[in-house]
Amino acid sequence: MTIRFKVVEPQSKDEFDAYYQLRWEVLRKPWNQPKGSERDATDSIAIHRMILDKDNNPIGVGMLILNSPEVAQIRFMGIKSEFQGMNIGHIIMENLESIARQNKSSKIILHSRENAVKFYEKNGFIVIEKSYLLFDKIQHYLMEKII
Repeated sequence: MTIRFKVVEPQSKDEFDAYYQLRWEVLRKPWNQPKGSERDATDSIAIHRMILDKDNNPIGVGMLILNSPEVAQIRFMGIKSEFQGMNIGHIIMENLESIARQNKSSKIILHSRENAVKFYEKNGFIVIEKSYLLFDKIQHYLMEKII
């Protein structure tokens, strides 16, 4: 059986460049946000994961932050549009959730874009409340999952 996708933790400068490029292309470029807007101060303390296709091209990204001993947070989840609906997001979610469990977290939180709420619900998250409006256009919802 051929493995179509693999999960990696970016290590080298080139890997991180590819990781941030995909994050920008999926999460910022469609809203005319500048390069660099896909990064923030939490990147240096986060646990990053990237999914590569069979040719080692990045097709999905996500990161986990350990906010406290009990609470982990998933941020910057993004899947290339042509790979959405192919279980890539679920693979990243499982990987990040496993890391949270290994670190003894009992809950994972995230802020979901409105169009992704159903995806996160399918992965066991529940909506807690409306949280914020990104770029004055994209409604987000605080969601959580007890693990």
